Amino acid sequence: MITDPVGDMLTRIRNGQQRRRNVVQTPGSKLRARILDVLKAEGYIRDYATTDYGNGRTEFAIELKYHDGAPVIRSIERVSKPGRRVYSSVDTLPRVADGLGITIVSTPLGVMADHEARERNVGGEVLCKVF
Repeated sequence: MITDPVGDMLTRIRNGQQRRRNVVQTPGSKLRARILDVLKAEGYIRDYATTDYGNGRTEFAIELKYHDGAPVIRSIERVSKPGRRVYSSVDTLPRVADGLGITIVSTPLGVMADHEARERNVGGEVLCKVF
């Protein structure tokens, strides 16, 4: 059993890029899908595909993205963990590398990047930082 599903997915992405994999597999969930939607919209991954095995079990195949042989994602780290949740108001949302990276935030309006949360004037749980 995985105690931190989001952290597990981020680690699989990080490890896949270190090994120069084109595709990594991870179990599916709604939260993971929303995070992958944000990563795709921001251009950090190519795409992801969903495989449904029945009985409510799904799996994602995440296509990693490279530019000139180097991974597009330089660093990806979990902020809010099961043992220590981190929440932030819209005024105190962290900026990654002076706005070059993104912070993925789970808000009452859905999972979104920090710049979109600022536009919509909403805060929430800081899930991870990507640069």
